[in-house]
Amino acid sequence: MHNFITLEGIEGCGKTSQIKRLHAALQTKDIPALLTREPGGCAIADKIRSILLDPYHTHMVPTAELLLYAAARAQHVEEVIRPELEAGKVVICDRFTDATMAYQGYARGLELGTIKTLAQLACAGIEPGLTLWLDLPVEVGIKRALQRNHAQDSRAEARFDQESLLFHSRVQHGYAQLQTENPQRIKRIDADASFDQVTERILKVVAQHLELSRLNP
Repeated sequence: MHNFITLEGIEGCGKTSQIKRLHAALQTKDIPALLTREPGGCAIADKIRSILLDPYHTHMVPTAELLLYAAARAQHVEEVIRPELEAGKVVICDRFTDATMAYQGYARGLELGTIKTLAQLACAGIEPGLTLWLDLPVEVGIKRALQRNHAQDSRAEARFDQESLLFHSRVQHGYAQLQTENPQRIKRIDADASFDQVTERILKVVAQHLELSRLNP
C-alpha cells in the first residue's frame, strides 16, 4: 500500500518522536494523515499492548508473545489501518510486521516462516509501501531508552528494555537482514545524529516516496 508508511528500530532509536514530526510535516502540506502505533492503535489492541509491555510479565513464553502481537495487529488492521487507507489517507505506524520478525523471529528465535504466515493472516493483504529503519548503535539506543523511562516514569511499558544487550543486538541484526532482503521498501536512516538531522533525512525519503517536492519540519 503506497500510502502506508512504517517506522522501525531498536529501543531508544527515536522513532516515536520522529514519527510525530513526520505527521506534522504532512499536515502542513494539507495531506490527510493518520498517526498510529503497534501494539495498539485501537481499544482492543491497546489492552493487548498493556499485557505485552508490562515489565512484570517476564515469564511470558515467546509463542504466547507472538500470538498476542498477531491478535492485536489483526484488530488494528481491520478497525483502523484498512479503513483509513481506503479513505485515501496516509497512515504512519510506529512499528508493524518487521518488528515482529526482528523481535520474535531473530531475537526470540521463533521460526520465521511461521511469523510470516501469521502476518499474512493478521494483515489480510495490508503491507507497508515504505518502511523507515532508524539505525542506531545498540548501546546508544538502550542507554537512551533507560534514561527516557526514568525521566518520564514510563516503566509500565518497559518489558523489552529489560532484555539483555545480546537480545537487542539480535534485534538489530534482524532489522539489518530485513533491509538487505527488502531494499526497495525498507530505507535505512542513520539515526546516530542530531534530532534535526534525522528528521531531515526522514522527510527527504518520505517526500520522494509520496512524489512531493519537499517536506518541511
